[in-house]
Amino acid sequence: MSQRGQRMQGQPMIVMSDESQRVKDKDAQEHNITAARAVADAVRSTLGPKGMDKMLVDSMGDVTITNDGVTILQEMDIDNPTAEMIIEVAETQEDEAGDGTTTAVAVTGELLKNAEDLLEQDIHPTAIIKGFHLASEKAREEIDNVAEDVDTDDEDLLRKVAETSMTGKGAELNKERLSEIIVDAVKQVTVEGTVDLEFIKTETQTGRSSGESELLKGAVISKDPVHDNMPTNVEDADVLLLNEAVEIEETDVDTSVNIENPDQLQQFLDQEEKQLKEKVEQIVDTGADVVFCQKGIDDMAQHYLAKEGILAVRRVKKSDVAFLKEVLGANVVSDLDSASADDLGHGDVTRDEGDELFYVEGDDSHGVTLLLRGSTDHVVDELERGVTDALDVVAQTVSDGRVVAGGGAIEVEVAGRLRDYADSVSGREQLAVEAFADSLELVPRVLAENAGLDSIDTLVDLRSAHESGDERAGLDVYSGDVEDTFDAGVVEPAHSKEQAVSSATEAANLVLKIDDIISAGDLSTDKGDDEGGAGAGGMGGMGGGMGGMM
Repeated sequence: MSQRGQRMQGQPMIVMSDESQRVKDKDAQEHNITAARAVADAVRSTLGPKGMDKMLVDSMGDVTITNDGVTILQEMDIDNPTAEMIIEVAETQEDEAGDGTTTAVAVTGELLKNAEDLLEQDIHPTAIIKGFHLASEKAREEIDNVAEDVDTDDEDLLRKVAETSMTGKGAELNKERLSEIIVDAVKQVTVEGTVDLEFIKTETQTGRSSGESELLKGAVISKDPVHDNMPTNVEDADVLLLNEAVEIEETDVDTSVNIENPDQLQQFLDQEEKQLKEKVEQIVDTGADVVFCQKGIDDMAQHYLAKEGILAVRRVKKSDVAFLKEVLGANVVSDLDSASADDLGHGDVTRDEGDELFYVEGDDSHGVTLLLRGSTDHVVDELERGVTDALDVVAQTVSDGRVVAGGGAIEVEVAGRLRDYADSVSGREQLAVEAFADSLELVPRVLAENAGLDSIDTLVDLRSAHESGDERAGLDVYSGDVEDTFDAGVVEPAHSKEQAVSSATEAANLVLKIDDIISAGDLSTDKGDDEGGAGAGGMGGMGGGMGGMM
């Protein structure tokens, strides 16, 4: 061996820059699991009818008060890569099922906590990952077996699904009224078993109680007419949707106009007035009675439109214009030169002076608007989040047609079946399947915990009820008793449960597969000088930030 080769022996080869950090093997797993569990713990206390709310204050000082899992996680200022992976679970759950975000994240945290115990027994991560995967497949299968098919015309059951989703949220106080509105709205936009939620808009208003919320067939535009002399109610109106400003066209480049005498100024003003008159005449020629304009309308043009008896509204939101297009069957006109009567939509436009809103109903309007009312902005925002989740859940139930008993009933039933299944799994994967079953039972435990009940006693009672064959036995958090939650009206969509199980498993497995974290800069994982490595304290900014915030 050459002298150089001898010199190299025994010296570590350094291939990373000085700034980079590296956390390996057990430390890496511990770091990741701690980060994931910190996220799960942040939302656990919001689960269930007796769950508490979080107050989130962003860097601008804006306040959000909510117990919606995905909102909490999105609003929190998290800069930890593992924690961000867990937030993706909540976002996926929200996109796919509309509700159950807290459940999905809490189960992910519990899976990782139980995986940590298995890792300490020297069980290889690959075995745990395989066991979790098997358990997840089996759990989804069992949810389908336990789920009950529903008649999607059963409005009573659909209302129960909506009420279960809203319980524990800001919408709970008037859940009977709201669930009625929600089911009606979903029915309005269901065509041959397909629900199109794009045709349901929600508008919010402060100053009145949430019990005064209502469902309107059509659109609500929260704007004023541009001129006092315009009509405010137009029945059987021809409506023009305009995406062009009714103003003098500005030149693209900086121009200066030299005016030498008053006559020239008058000519210049007359020319501008003529241009505006022409634009208004183009609108009149289409036969429009009402104009909803996405852009501005010049004062002079407002005057001419009022003289023609045309109702005009300016600066209407783009999303409202798109919705009006569906409600009225109109085309959005981007160039008045090519506008014609064919572009107009038809419907009734009425003004509610008290609320300062326009109600727009089409002849065969497919779109509906939920007008949600609440006393303050914070109340109404949380109400909207609760109602949006309930809409998604009812829509899922109508399109999927399967429901399960809530109150922890489905979780305990599936966990029991998984334990039976574990006996047939060979090798160390069997332990992972059992750990998965334990993780699912987190849901009834946390429901009990948040209601101030003893979680262990509750779980024992639930298990014994299920072992004696009662598949629907769940927890009534109000009385503290175990009862048939399906009959009690605590009903949840099966799809939401299946999605929560699969997203939680995939996220947990993704985290478990990592054995090395190499960061180009600071990992925000300093535990302090007296402790080596980045282990459980690897939450850095996040752990501390949460502690201060939650």
